[in-house]
Amino acid sequence: MLCNTDRQTLLNLARESIQSGLTHGQPLAVKKQTYSTELQQPRASFVTLHKHGELRGCIGSLEAHQALVDDIASNAFNAAFRDPRFPPLQANEFDQLHIHIEILTPPEPIQFSSEQELLDQLQLGKDGLLLSEGLHRGTFLPTVWESLPRPEQFLFHLKNKAGLPGDYWSDNIKVQRYHTESFEEEPAS
Repeated sequence: MLCNTDRQTLLNLARESIQSGLTHGQPLAVKKQTYSTELQQPRASFVTLHKHGELRGCIGSLEAHQALVDDIASNAFNAAFRDPRFPPLQANEFDQLHIHIEILTPPEPIQFSSEQELLDQLQLGKDGLLLSEGLHRGTFLPTVWESLPRPEQFLFHLKNKAGLPGDYWSDNIKVQRYHTESFEEEPAS
């Protein structure tokens, strides 16, 4: 768990990286040695942007491949300007953004021999899942449980996200679980 100071640092960093995108067309150049040791560690993260309570962008990494500060700066920029579901963020939207960050634990495989056995092992509201089979791959963060609270729904829609039919099953499906540390900006008063 990060301390409150490090959490606020990451939220500020995400906002600064989006501002850099608006001003310079690229993410903030991070000098990682100026951050706490904890924030310099390789970690995977997701940055989610909301505008007026509606999703405005979400990009992340599932595996730690760079320092957390670099991952946050990159993912914030990409959520604002490169999420294919949305047009690039415009300057007049910047002050309306609400930033939410999730830092992932390393994914761990779940062992199961049937779909029901997998469903029985899910920790509702806690597990993020990464489902893969062949070239198909999709993930749902733990926050998705808020809109899909039943394990059957969660798995059905995760299969769809991975490009598979919701009722699809195969002995080749692999599922990994991860957890997140989640925090967001304080609402404007």
